[in-house]
Amino acid sequence: MDATLRKRLIGIFSDGFLVLYFLFALFPIVWMVLVSLKSTDELFTTQFIFTPTLDNYQAILFGDARASAGVIARQEFPRNFMNSFIVSSGAVIVSLLVGVPAAYALARYNFKGKENLAFTFLSFRFAPELVVIIPLSLIYRQLGLYDSYFGIIWVYQLVTLPLLIWVLRSYFEDISPDIEQAAMIDGYPWHRIFIQILLPLVRPGLAAAALLAFVFAWNNFIFPLVLGASNVQTVTVSALGYISSAQAFFNRMAAAAVISSLPQMLLALSIQRYLIRGLSFGAVKG
Repeated sequence: MDATLRKRLIGIFSDGFLVLYFLFALFPIVWMVLVSLKSTDELFTTQFIFTPTLDNYQAILFGDARASAGVIARQEFPRNFMNSFIVSSGAVIVSLLVGVPAAYALARYNFKGKENLAFTFLSFRFAPELVVIIPLSLIYRQLGLYDSYFGIIWVYQLVTLPLLIWVLRSYFEDISPDIEQAAMIDGYPWHRIFIQILLPLVRPGLAAAALLAFVFAWNNFIFPLVLGASNVQTVTVSALGYISSAQAFFNRMAAAAVISSLPQMLLALSIQRYLIRGLSFGAVKG
């Protein structure tokens, strides 16, 4: 067997393996979509051939007139969807306002305890949420932050802020300080240098970090479950409403999961150009 044929066979096997892995990784999503299109009678069957229906989507979006024992006729999914969008977007915006200057300071300035401070931020992301949820619940009730948008947005900083700081810090470290010094010589004030020069240079990192922060905030379950109630209930928590002592409506839960994943996919597609570059060059150093 000559080298050309061997190389071609290796390429064919590699491509085949990648296709099989892609199908394996995509199967849970395909199965979730299939379950969301099944009726309650066909829910617990494993057949791929069935009569699809949009009743599950209609029930979670517009309510279900057929009330059954232990099941709420209307789950108020649109309101919970909007709650998730508000708190996730608000958390990302607050993290950007705080995290971008913090990442720049950690990248540019040398001061005592800098690395300890940076690791402290990172430890917030590593710490299990269950460790802090009980004291946070007591504090939130005393301060009046329980079941409020501000309270959920604020606690989401434990999820989004460390990620933004550490990803963007590596971007600022890759930018040569000579660029800032040259701009200062030309008479630019620091705030114009930061806004007009540095921020465009780290735009891919901003896109990648903001998207990842939004995904982590959107998918969070523990914080809105304990620190929120009916006013600020998110889609991750409201999905539990489709499980009752009488019956588990996994088809409606799957439909809710499909709709809930749309904002993340649409956001990723809209910033795909920056996202690919950001994930490729935004590796955390150290």
